[in-house]
Amino acid sequence: MSVKIKLMRLGKIRTPHFRIVIADSRSARNSKAIEEIGRYSPASEPSLIEVNSERVQYWLGVGAQPTEAVTALLKITGDYQKANGLPGSEGTLKSQPVRVDKRVAYEAAVKEAMNEPADGATTLKKKAAEKLAAKAAPVVEETPVAEAAPVAEAAPVVEQTPAAPEEVSQVEVVAEASAEETPQA
Repeated sequence: MSVKIKLMRLGKIRTPHFRIVIADSRSARNSKAIEEIGRYSPASEPSLIEVNSERVQYWLGVGAQPTEAVTALLKITGDYQKANGLPGSEGTLKSQPVRVDKRVAYEAAVKEAMNEPADGATTLKKKAAEKLAAKAAPVVEETPVAEAAPVAEAAPVVEQTPAAPEEVSQVEVVAEASAEETPQA
């Protein structure tokens, strides 16, 4: 039985993910594997390549043959060079950026939101913004004294509402009539 190190495809139609597996060479691509030794995700930037180096070294040592795609991945990680005694065993693998934990990101967002101004609304109304701008930079206008005209005072407006004596009397009559009709215990 010949053993191959090959890729097992997972994922949706346009978002492939692969497992690096040890399987019989005669088996189908996604059939049952002997052992899973890593994973590969080409969709992310840089590509995610995780390989269990000890197991790769073991399987290459006992004669497992990697496919062309797996050979390229093992050269990137440096495991192929280690197994064959070639220079460049450190590989050219680019590490993934460190992901921030969701809880830490949430707490940072809450802390940032707490630093907002405590003066009520974050956007001021138009008049309040104008007052604030006037306090910040007072504008001095020079007006000639000779041209200043006195401002005429406006007469106060008094609103008078006419009382409707008929409506008031009807309400009082209805209230008195209902008080007389209700029996008291």
